[in-house]
Amino acid sequence: MSRHLFWLSDEAWAAIEPHLPRGRPGKPRVDDRTVISGILHVLKTGCRWRDVPAAYGPPTTIYNRYNRWAGHGIWQRLFEKIAASGAVPDELSIDSSHVKAHRSAAGSKRGSGKKRSAARAVAGPARSIAWPTIAADRSPSR
Repeated sequence: MSRHLFWLSDEAWAAIEPHLPRGRPGKPRVDDRTVISGILHVLKTGCRWRDVPAAYGPPTTIYNRYNRWAGHGIWQRLFEKIAASGAVPDELSIDSSHVKAHRSAAGSKRGSGKKRSAARAVAGPARSIAWPTIAADRSPSR
């Protein structure tokens, strides 16, 4: 099972570690590398926070760290610093072919479910009686 888990490489960790917050008062944090690997696993696979594998630590810790750092802008600053440290590639590509939707996004229980597509609505007959009357009134018949 551990072979399917996502772990930060030594090279990636060396690039990220200097930009993480240090010296915060309070209880010592759980290992940052393990928790960040867990956060990236959740974001990569799309699983629920509570379904994160136990190898990454407690799901509550992983979610709280992600949420707290997002609120403090740490993820944004980390991204900006990592992106600024490397060379800009000649070409960039974004692949949006994989988009997950919530399981309830498939439809609702309201209505008959029989809706016309936009293409059929354009090609189909007019659904309003007022439009032919207005169009006939504007035609130059005199």
